[in-house]
Formats: sequence, structure tokens, C-alpha cells
Amino acid sequence: MAQLLQTRYAAATKVILVCDNLNTHTKGAFYETFAPAQARVLVKGLEFCHTPKHGSWLNIAENELSSMTRQCVTGRRFATVAELRGETTAWQQHRNARQRGVDWQFTIDDARVKLKSVYPKLQA
Repeated sequence: MAQLLQTRYAAATKVILVCDNLNTHTKGAFYETFAPAQARVLVKGLEFCHTPKHGSWLNIAENELSSMTRQCVTGRRFATVAELRGETTAWQQHRNARQRGVDWQFTIDDARVKLKSVYPKLQA
């Protein structure tokens, strides 16, 4: 993370970091890893955007990226970044025009059994 912030994103005034709710994905992790002065510099330009604790929009984004990779990029070579951008943009526009939803198979009742430690106890 430090390498990315100090190289690729060095000129950025703010970097939005989308992460799940793993206990290491915090500002405190920077202070545990780096000297306080360096941690302060790194954290100053970050905005943490955590996914919902019981949400799944990050999974949807990962599924879309996987689909794009398999359907549009895998097995192909692109001569230029512009060519790659054009192909992925065309794929995205086609995908968005179809407006497909996500059909989750994991029901609330299944979740209450499998994830009983995170669900509140229901009174009968």
C-alpha cells in the first residue's frame, strides 16, 4: 500500500480505499507497520470506504470484473492501452444495456443458520 501511495498515486490529493471489514483494514494498521511520521503521511491522503458488514456489493463488483476478464480480455493481446480501453468500454456498455440483476441463492433463513454468531437471537 505504501509503495502504491508513494509511486502511482503520489500526485493524488486523496485516494479512496475500498476495503472489507477485516480488522487489519484500518488507519491503525499503518501505525502498527510504519513509524508514526510515515504512517501519518500515508494516512493523510486516504479515505477509507468500508463495505457493509453484511453486504455483498463488493462481491457483485468482483463478479463483474471476473466476467469482463473471461469474456473480453482472456486469451487476447492488445497492441495499445487505447485498444484495450475501447474493447472493455464496449463490453461495459453492452453489459449495462442488459441490466441484469444478481440472483442470490443464499436465503435469510440459510444465513441465520450458517451465520448464527452474527445474527441477533430471535424471540419466538
